[in-house]
Amino acid sequence: MVVRRIKDRWHNSTPDDSAREVLSEKSLKDQASALAFIQWRTALNTAINLHAEDFRYDNDQQRVGVITEYLAFQIQLIDRLSAEFLSDTERETLITEICHKVADQVQDNLEDIAGPGQYKPPFVALLNRRFSEYAEFGFKHGEPGFEAKRFLGHSVLMLLGEDQTNRWVIDQVIEIDSPELIAQNVKSLNRLFGRE
Repeated sequence: MVVRRIKDRWHNSTPDDSAREVLSEKSLKDQASALAFIQWRTALNTAINLHAEDFRYDNDQQRVGVITEYLAFQIQLIDRLSAEFLSDTERETLITEICHKVADQVQDNLEDIAGPGQYKPPFVALLNRRFSEYAEFGFKHGEPGFEAKRFLGHSVLMLLGEDQTNRWVIDQVIEIDSPELIAQNVKSLNRLFGRE
């Protein structure tokens, strides 16, 4: 796997700039912005890793489609995890802000790849569908169940196509990608909210 370091702690320089101290208070918008960036990088890294594992993308739109599936999975994960320590109103604010920030990333990247267009509405529609679908799956001990991981794998397979090269992608997603996505999101959420 290609490993890329992702920063997931708040820091502020001390007056003498010789050391760093962790900031204790950040707004939910700040937290959402940081989580959205982390989720984008994690989804991008995971999509790149699929190619490194010899799964095939026919075009950049497929790659972005896979990235959006990884994003939807991560956002619903943060929604469920944050329910443990945020009020319903705080959680709604956090998730709404994450969705807005990630939709901006999708818009910017698809404009670079495919030219001008309205890419946010289809992404938001995907998020709404996936939130509804993932809500049907179990979530225990801070982690989505096997059915949610398999659903993610199947969604990725449908984007890549069921040819000889890509037919094993569900196993890759279940056994490697989803556990890594979960671990990164749990770690980042706990660090950003000072819960470790």
